[in-house]
Amino acid sequence: MLDTMIEMQRRSYDEVLKTWGRWMNLPKVPEIAKRVAVATTPHDVVYEEGSLQLLHYRNEHSIDLAEPILVCYALVNRPYILDLQERRSVVRQLLKRGFDVYLIDWGVPTAADRTMRLNDYVCGLMKNCVDFVCEHAGSTQLNLLGYCMGGTMSTMFTTLYPEMVRNLILMAAPIDFREENDLLCLWTKEEYFDVDAVIDAFGNCPATMLQGSFGMMKPLQNYGEKYVNFFDKLYDDNFLENYFSMERWTNDNIPVAGETFREFVKLLYQRNMLIKGQMRLGERPIKLDRITCPLLMLVAEFDHLVSPQSTLALREHVSSQDITEMMIDVGHVGLAVSSKAHKKIWPEAAMWIADHSTVKH
Repeated sequence: MLDTMIEMQRRSYDEVLKTWGRWMNLPKVPEIAKRVAVATTPHDVVYEEGSLQLLHYRNEHSIDLAEPILVCYALVNRPYILDLQERRSVVRQLLKRGFDVYLIDWGVPTAADRTMRLNDYVCGLMKNCVDFVCEHAGSTQLNLLGYCMGGTMSTMFTTLYPEMVRNLILMAAPIDFREENDLLCLWTKEEYFDVDAVIDAFGNCPATMLQGSFGMMKPLQNYGEKYVNFFDKLYDDNFLENYFSMERWTNDNIPVAGETFREFVKLLYQRNMLIKGQMRLGERPIKLDRITCPLLMLVAEFDHLVSPQSTLALREHVSSQDITEMMIDVGHVGLAVSSKAHKKIWPEAAMWIADHSTVKH
């Protein structure tokens, strides 16, 4: 009984201290929000085409692997989620392991870009970036790392140019768009979502529509819990820095080129043509069995945007003999930024890519 009373008093005392800490820290909150820096890894823009910029990161460590890594993020949101903060940066994990790292920043599509299609991105811009990276790094192949929609595009690219990809690494990449896999697959069914009406009206898919849709997938967490948690942790400067860096990225939305969005919804979400072997870019068929390189699939157990099943379905359709799966109990974005992912999965993933690459002599 006495032990219970002492424990209750201790908890009460701790809560009083936290309450005082919240109010004492409140004047610092605007300053913390203002000073938060994202995408701080030093880099150079080495190639530009339209709004696209290709970033080449400066490696303070030695470059030990012959094949560079090209990171391809989605056309939705900004790619610096992969270099959000110094201690939560996939880019820095790869640099530390000895890779030469490049990243595609697709830029912000303008009204003039509304006619761009998936073929323009994958066989045009992406192919140009791959060609440049290989020449710049002095390698005939590269490691291709695709995250989310960027993983879908990287998969398509590898089917068309298998000789250029040493290893294919997919992070939460939607491949199988069956309705039971993801809520987005249900929401985008033809009877619920008229993609033609949206694109015909707006030209490009509006950033605000995308942000609102993603937010409503977990409304309680996105519009309630996070603010309660924010107040609860007002005393914690590290939490606040993490919070404001994520808020900056979450609200840094960009539109998606209209015809690309129309194709992605119709051909993939509504007809699931990639996994069925019916997908084409231009006149070229996308056949998943043309992928023969080693394949690493990184998935998040609690991913509400791309279920693990959607990514892992690729295993049954490629010709690769070396396939590795890594799963961790985080969400879609947590795969890139959570402390747990950076402690548990990224050192192992970086080692896997290194073990499947050529060591420089």
